[in-house]
Amino acid sequence: MPVRRTFRKAVRARAVRDPAFRSSLLASGFDALLAGDLAAFRSGLRTYVNATLGFARLADRTGIPEKSLMRMLGPAGNPRAEHLATLIGTISEHEGVEITARITDPE
Repeated sequence: MPVRRTFRKAVRARAVRDPAFRSSLLASGFDALLAGDLAAFRSGLRTYVNATLGFARLADRTGIPEKSLMRMLGPAGNPRAEHLATLIGTISEHEGVEITARITDPE
């Protein structure tokens, strides 16, 4: 799996040097969540965590065990709303962003 490892390194390197890239990773994940695509949301959030905090540090900050975080953001994950709220709060605090949703009229 050298291609996957190289891709992860490239994503991590870009995330380290480019705050806009980190924000776009988050935005795409949360857009997927709001569109009802939970698999894409989990995948996007997992990519963000791997490229930035890492699961060990996220576990320390949330109080959720590392393996539980990995499972809930994995392909078959099913995170509880309470854990999602904790993740969203922790990630937005770490990134220094405010995550909001807007309701707009389709007209």
